[in-house]
Amino acid sequence: MPRPSIWYLPKGTYWSVHRKTTISVSANQRERDVGMVMADDTPIEIRVGGQVSLTPVIRLWPDGPPSGLPGVGSEITFPSPAIFGPETDMLRNVSDPSLTVFMPDPAKANGAGVIVCPGGAWRVLAWEHEGIAPARWLAARGYTAFLLKYRVLGSPPDPVEFAAAANRMAASMSSPIPGAKAPRALVDAIHDESIARARETAADDGRRAIEIIRERAAEWSLKPDRIGMIGFSAGAFLTTDVALDPRAAPLAFVAPIYGGETQGRAVPADAPPLFTAVAQDDRMFFRVVEGLYADWSSADRPAELHIFTRGGHGFGVGKRGLPVDRWIDLLGDWLVDQVRSA
Repeated sequence: MPRPSIWYLPKGTYWSVHRKTTISVSANQRERDVGMVMADDTPIEIRVGGQVSLTPVIRLWPDGPPSGLPGVGSEITFPSPAIFGPETDMLRNVSDPSLTVFMPDPAKANGAGVIVCPGGAWRVLAWEHEGIAPARWLAARGYTAFLLKYRVLGSPPDPVEFAAAANRMAASMSSPIPGAKAPRALVDAIHDESIARARETAADDGRRAIEIIRERAAEWSLKPDRIGMIGFSAGAFLTTDVALDPRAAPLAFVAPIYGGETQGRAVPADAPPLFTAVAQDDRMFFRVVEGLYADWSSADRPAELHIFTRGGHGFGVGKRGLPVDRWIDLLGDWLVDQVRSA
């Protein structure tokens, strides 16, 4: 009998394709090996905050990706470190990329699709608060959302060793930096040579995701020229990398949130409209995002930038009782304008 294919479910459950049941995981088992082997277009059950949905998943590379990253073990679901704020579920050791589809109510569907790219420094994916949550937010407003699970660098299988490394990385990102000395490029913010390859691999998955959605747009009643992308942190860099890549199919709009850069590449005359947001106290990336906006607007392409005084890095769609909480409402208004003018 084949080994059951297990798919990640947040907050204490997982899905077995062969058994077709949802199985509870004990509360003290906080890190789980989810053994990624899935059939194409497998429906899964996602359970978050009391909401349950049956959602199709599409593997990007059914026969295996064209290239890989070294040292990536079995995919693991784990709770976010306390330094990141309220606990949410994250993924690491992702090697089998996919798209999870969130369909809108047919009565609200507007024919536009949005690919959602969570962040995580190319080592993890902030699957819940930068993935599932914004995907559901988009679907509730008539967009067909595609949550991209892209490949990331390998991490230690031992949870204690991994947690220590994650806390060191998070602490380095919260160090006070004078505005005049704030990084203006990713290479100045994160000194890790392995990031370059991971970034290229993530962009490969991003291009493939666009290709699949455009090819199959009719299945979701989408218009191929109304597909955009939103990304957070590392996912924001993925978003801009794809938007500037002549090998990629065109995007209708992009929204890189607290991340993204041109790396000196020319912004083409047909670059998609851009929306971006960042917090000024995100000392690692607020200058980087300012530069992205400047490059887009200097090329006379539509661009909208929102800088909030407080919020730090990785605010996602959570509510903190701060003005930054409204960024997603501003995005919503901007998206309506993009769809209306398309």
